[in-house]
Amino acid sequence: MNSPTYREASEESVITPLPMAHLSIEVCHFRHEEILYDTDLVRAQFRRAVPLVAAFIESARIEFGPDTQVSTCYLTDDYFQPRFEPADVLDGLLGAAADAGLTIDYLARESACHQAPVFAGGVAVGENVPVAEMVAARLIAQPEDEEVANGRRPPTAESGWLCNGRREQNASSRPAMHPQPYRPPQEYGRGEHSIFLDVELWHDQDQDQDQERRWSCPFLAAVWQLLRLGMLRYHGAPVVDPQLWTADRAWPDRWTDLPPVMRLNPDAAPFTAYRTLSMLPKRYLLIESAVRVILDHLAPDDDVAAQVAALGSAEGVLVPAKVVERVGHLLLDGT
Repeated sequence: MNSPTYREASEESVITPLPMAHLSIEVCHFRHEEILYDTDLVRAQFRRAVPLVAAFIESARIEFGPDTQVSTCYLTDDYFQPRFEPADVLDGLLGAAADAGLTIDYLARESACHQAPVFAGGVAVGENVPVAEMVAARLIAQPEDEEVANGRRPPTAESGWLCNGRREQNASSRPAMHPQPYRPPQEYGRGEHSIFLDVELWHDQDQDQDQERRWSCPFLAAVWQLLRLGMLRYHGAPVVDPQLWTADRAWPDRWTDLPPVMRLNPDAAPFTAYRTLSMLPKRYLLIESAVRVILDHLAPDDDVAAQVAALGSAEGVLVPAKVVERVGHLLLDGT
């Protein structure tokens, strides 16, 4: 299964600018089972998040001034756990947050990091945007080495694997007449020692039956960061447009009938921001390390990047050229 090629947004249309907050804070992440069957854990984590969110908001104000804008968000796991009813999960989630005194400004669906339906006025009005394929097409893999050149290992675009260095080489990879010693993996830009990471981005479940590509959790999490940073466009337009969702509105029966991003707080700062902070349980350490590897291999749209940098400059915000340097994490104990 080959990924389609996507051109620069500026080659097709004018790039729509996005409103930018200074900081986007992701407030925890739970499995649907935890929300439904371990509400004490969810409430406890949300209670812990309240003073932490306040502290990071105050820190941002010290850095950016009294007019600093900060929004909060939550990503619900409907891509890997679609079997649970939206009403059961979301009522439990938002109820626990309200009990803890935690405001969630934006609620997003993880499956929208794969394909994002176009919504307007709270209803679907267009075809799905192939978000994951767009991002995959912008990844720059490691330079070709002998394993790729001799056909023993396919390149990243075919294999779905991406690493932060040169993979190991065994003697068996050379002809018997020309044995070579074992060569360990080696991290690019390493210090004295290497920390080598090899990340699965996707796998194709059954090519013979033309089944859909299955994207990995780290890859979708990387897309999630790019959405929050306002770095993605489709034909010049934003990939997602947060839709206002009021408390008196009933949840639909299917996750796909929900907008990709819902604005729960009508007074919230913008969803997109110059920087992100994700407050997550420590069990996501490896996933978020993989996210950083993926983002470190990203070639962003030059015109989108220039637009975001210019917006930041006008507000006195220095926007790092490397996307991964705009992403922060706080890993929480107790889960």
